[in-house]
Amino acid sequence: MFDDFMIRAFAAGVAVAFAAGPLGCFVVWRRMAYFGDATAHAAILGVALAFWFSLSVLAGVLLTSLAVALLAVWLGGRGHAMDTALGVLAHSALAFGVVAASFLSGVRLDLQGFLFGDILTLSDRDLWLIWSGALVVVALLVWRWQALLTATISDDLARVSGIDPRRERLILSVALAIVVAVSVKLIGALLISAMLIIPAATARAGARSPEGMASGAAGIGMLAVAGGLFAASRFDTPAGPTIVTTAAALFVLSLIGGYLRGEARGRLRLRG
Repeated sequence: MFDDFMIRAFAAGVAVAFAAGPLGCFVVWRRMAYFGDATAHAAILGVALAFWFSLSVLAGVLLTSLAVALLAVWLGGRGHAMDTALGVLAHSALAFGVVAASFLSGVRLDLQGFLFGDILTLSDRDLWLIWSGALVVVALLVWRWQALLTATISDDLARVSGIDPRRERLILSVALAIVVAVSVKLIGALLISAMLIIPAATARAGARSPEGMASGAAGIGMLAVAGGLFAASRFDTPAGPTIVTTAAALFVLSLIGGYLRGEARGRLRLRG
């Protein structure tokens, strides 16, 4: 049984990293970290509503995360300060979710598992759903890659190129909602945005192209999953937080490596 659930957890983690790595690059490039938080925090409200209306958890989280993402885009387009709007949405969605969950009667809801993830609850069906969602996100990014890059550089450049930047923001919102929905059981609502941001930030230092950064972020995310699951099984720690801790450690190592490379180049210039 130990081998079975660890294999499922690793396969699910690889799927999440495969989708979250490239998507996280756009989150970093567009400075959408708080946007990711707002979408992820809505997952708890989605879980509560799923139990309230007898829906699947995946459907509840997907619909709620997508609604919050679209609401954030709409508020931004109405002239509201985006960071303020996202702050209101993120904390309100999380608070409403926790309060709504407290009113559920006759339902045993492991709220901590949804907040921080629980690999023990992953089933074969969950694994299939996670991989399906990840492949949909990757397909969306591959399909719209150049348009998304152009819109990320400049809205004006996108319009001149015949690209509607609002449509590209919508596509990113949908992709974020899907990643949140399929990741909540593995990583947890409070830690999903970390798997979007940290691998992308780690890959940024050594990347020479957007595509290189995206593939590097996916690889670093997978390495964090493998290392985090190994450490969690070795030290009996929660898997989700341990995966994120491993990703953070890789980020620190990349900073140290960058500093040492800079020092080495400086010495070579002095000698030259």
